[in-house]
Amino acid sequence: MRDILYLEEIEQAEALLKPQRVEVLRQLAEPRTCSQVAERLGQTPQRVYYHVKRLVDAGLVDLVAERKVRGISEGIYQAGARSYWLSPRLVGRIGLRKARDELSLGYLLDLMEEVQADIAALDRAAPELPSLGLSGEIHVRPENRHQFMTELQTMLQDLFTRYGGAEGDAFKIAVACYPKTTDRPEEELDND
Repeated sequence: MRDILYLEEIEQAEALLKPQRVEVLRQLAEPRTCSQVAERLGQTPQRVYYHVKRLVDAGLVDLVAERKVRGISEGIYQAGARSYWLSPRLVGRIGLRKARDELSLGYLLDLMEEVQADIAALDRAAPELPSLGLSGEIHVRPENRHQFMTELQTMLQDLFTRYGGAEGDAFKIAVACYPKTTDRPEEELDND
């Protein structure tokens, strides 16, 4: 099972974005038969098989084994990934974003889409993927905001200059600085 499956095909998104299929997919975090999933969800095996078949056709679920039960082959299925990410390219850009300077929201959105695509393309089967993720919160008074942004930009530019040679392993660095929002549900905040 992969960590992430990056969905770039509209057919995959259509197959995934049905509430009953999402429930079936959750049950397939562990290898199970359609009968086992049906029992857990209180549905008929035929109905579950219909959804599993659509998920398999879309490449979201894998047939991992088969067994004979009273002379009939029964498939054992498992979700193809722990997380499913929808590519922003599924919808595409609707209208134009405002100025693409480093201080604009449009630039930040473009950067996040780029980071998402880059992470999805990484080979997770590689024995070592040196990476770093940091998240924090800084409180800056409005009168110091410009100074903070300038210092942050200068510090990062210094790193880019110091380590920007053509030799060695290439790394991408993306830094996002945005106002904190408290509109997220409590459950999401607990998982951070």
